Amino acid sequence: MKKRHKRLAIVLGVLAGAVVATALVLNAFRDSMVFFVTPSEMVAMEEIPDRTFRIGGLVEAGSVQRDTASTLVMFRVTDGAEGVPVVYDGILPNLFREGQGVVAEGRLEGDGTFQANKVLARHDEEYMPPEAQEAIERAGHPSGAGGGYDSQ
Repeated sequence: MKKRHKRLAIVLGVLAGAVVATALVLNAFRDSMVFFVTPSEMVAMEEIPDRTFRIGGLVEAGSVQRDTASTLVMFRVTDGAEGVPVVYDGILPNLFREGQGVVAEGRLEGDGTFQANKVLARHDEEYMPPEAQEAIERAGHPSGAGGGYDSQ
């Protein structure tokens, strides 16, 4: 093999290695990304995404139902225009209550229920994710913005 062919083989090998490494890194990023949607966006979805994402808005007044025999909680998250039923099995943050901002992370089930595996509640009245804030304002509902989220 000529010196020129050896150099070409080395360059092609390094290039192939870089392509494989880039593909692995991009795949890892895709798997760890969690998208945020509002209830209106979720209701408008034509097909159910087969991945974890977050839904945010306000806990609808009168919608919280607790199973007294377990930690199962059912409630609705609304942006003022649409509401989505959420089921969560676990201990909710201390600041979770009706009328307050919440972000739930999980998957959408085939029946339209959002199965949450994590629930975050606002720390105070000054912060809300920009997407949720815009959706609530578009629906004509005032909301505070707050300082962070309390999670469980």
